[in-house]
Amino acid sequence: MAESDVLRQQLLELIDGRGAHMPFDEAVADFPGDAINRRPPNVTYTPWHLLEHIRIAQHDILDYVRNRDYIAPNWPEEYWPARDATATPEQLQATITGFRADRSALHALVADPATDLLAPIPGTPGHTIVRQVRLVGDHNAYHIGEFAILRQVMGTWPPDRSE
Repeated sequence: MAESDVLRQQLLELIDGRGAHMPFDEAVADFPGDAINRRPPNVTYTPWHLLEHIRIAQHDILDYVRNRDYIAPNWPEEYWPARDATATPEQLQATITGFRADRSALHALVADPATDLLAPIPGTPGHTIVRQVRLVGDHNAYHIGEFAILRQVMGTWPPDRSE
């Protein structure tokens, strides 16, 4: 297997949350709708806020990679929902669906052998696809782990979940 194939495979595993990370789909599985707007103890945001933040950040990085007219959102207000924002179960599902769609788009981009993973992205200060996928992977892994801990603290894991 060529070096570039090994790198591509490892980046795909990072996007998919395989390896040492809890996958997104496992973290959000069977999340109770009545808990999406509850604030855990000593936390200033809700589970939905956190998932929406993950979705927004991943979408932003994907847009940065694909869109040569990219304009960065304002930090931090455009990377998080408003503190008082609440979501319906349908909005939570839209957040999850949006995350999955952008993850699939990023996966397809990296899986495409025509994508030069190490070439600078035009219009950036030398950023590469590898760099951006590492950012997505690190950010997602951090916050998905945080979401899993919030579930533990809030008691929202299904009772039959094996550890």
